[in-house]
Amino acid sequence: MSRLAVLDVVGLTTDLLGEDTPRLARFASRMQTASFRPAFPAVTTTAQSTYLTGTPPGRHGIVGNGWYDREAAEVKFWKQSNHLVRGEKLWERLRRDRTGFRCAKLFWWHNMYSSADYSITPRPMYPADGRKVFDIYAHPPGVRDEIKRDLGEFPFPGFWGPRAGIASSEWIAASAKWIEERHGPDLSLVYLPHLDYGLQRFGPGAAEIPAELAAIDEVAGDLVAFFERRGVEVVVVSEYGISAVRRPVHLNRLFRRRGWLQIKNELGREMLDCGACRAFAVADHQVAHVYLNDDGLRNEVRAALEETEGVESVREGVFGTGAGAQRAGDLVAVAAPGAWFTYYYWEDDDMAPDFARTVDIHRKPGYDPVELFIDPALRFPFLKAGWFLLGKKLGFRGLLEVVPLDPRLVKGSHGRDEAPPGEQPLVIGTDAGEVRSAPEVFAYLRRRCLA
Repeated sequence: MSRLAVLDVVGLTTDLLGEDTPRLARFASRMQTASFRPAFPAVTTTAQSTYLTGTPPGRHGIVGNGWYDREAAEVKFWKQSNHLVRGEKLWERLRRDRTGFRCAKLFWWHNMYSSADYSITPRPMYPADGRKVFDIYAHPPGVRDEIKRDLGEFPFPGFWGPRAGIASSEWIAASAKWIEERHGPDLSLVYLPHLDYGLQRFGPGAAEIPAELAAIDEVAGDLVAFFERRGVEVVVVSEYGISAVRRPVHLNRLFRRRGWLQIKNELGREMLDCGACRAFAVADHQVAHVYLNDDGLRNEVRAALEETEGVESVREGVFGTGAGAQRAGDLVAVAAPGAWFTYYYWEDDDMAPDFARTVDIHRKPGYDPVELFIDPALRFPFLKAGWFLLGKKLGFRGLLEVVPLDPRLVKGSHGRDEAPPGEQPLVIGTDAGEVRSAPEVFAYLRRRCLA
């Protein structure tokens, strides 16, 4: 029976395999490659949960990177608990197949409190004095201190925000080697996010992309060689392709003009009061979950969405009747090609909430790719950041407001399940040609572990 390493190279597609990715291209040339229609929505947590359960989002319940919790009346994004993912996980199924089977889950999402034998995931600490201290969460607990002693601190700014780049993928790859050398798990799940950043910032086909491809090719190619030298079979997967966009669509501003939003003034800033809204949208790349606290508006809201430029379709009932339906919007809007959805609800930037100009993935009621940019209007932004961090160390409170409020900066997005073959997710590995859909990745990986 095989030991297996699954490298999730985010954003990799057949269109991107070539001269800028020589090591991955060589790996693909001696394996089989399959591309397939992505999970819906085509976003990180939904795709990963589909691969690791073999079930659609309606069953495993991960209908996006975030959703509206109707009972708490709060939008919750990027939650980490694995208990949110319903159903038997790949490694749990394999334990029934193979006595003593062990799995390492390295930076794949929903990684806290999972039943994986080894796990590492980003997890800041939030002391009561208002600080945010970058850190990781690991299981078993001793792994956290041991790996940081050997590899140094995880480069958290390189994982998300204006400084996101190759450093985080390099550290994650090093952590995969560290776990393999010390524990030799039967299945290693390794998340390599680097391409996500450049493709969203610059868009596919931009002059900057060859360098971004070369950087992740070096990291992933080295990891392939490392595992193969140790007799570990390697499979490369991706979650989605990233498409060029040029049109941000502000659904909540549309709803506000219709009188459907409830806005609160808090200390001179506008806050969205989701529980009191009649209708509002939770934006997640090219998909938006639209929640109706007043179901009598359903037809009117649907008509307004269908009339909006940049909205391709409005769906209902796509997540069945289980956990997915409980979490999903009453309506689901899908962006037209070239468009994506913002979470913005204010009309005057001076009234934007205090978190809008910061990197804050949990407070924003929707995904914000503009966090990848530094406001071009700022003079000496890194000096400002340095003074801010110094103030934090001295105990002063404040906001690091460096994120612009210009969504036109974003040049790439994802989320649609309709994509040309060259922009679809892929799987590269032995006999990978048999994979025809996102849920089939589960069965394929199981077969490879049992081969």
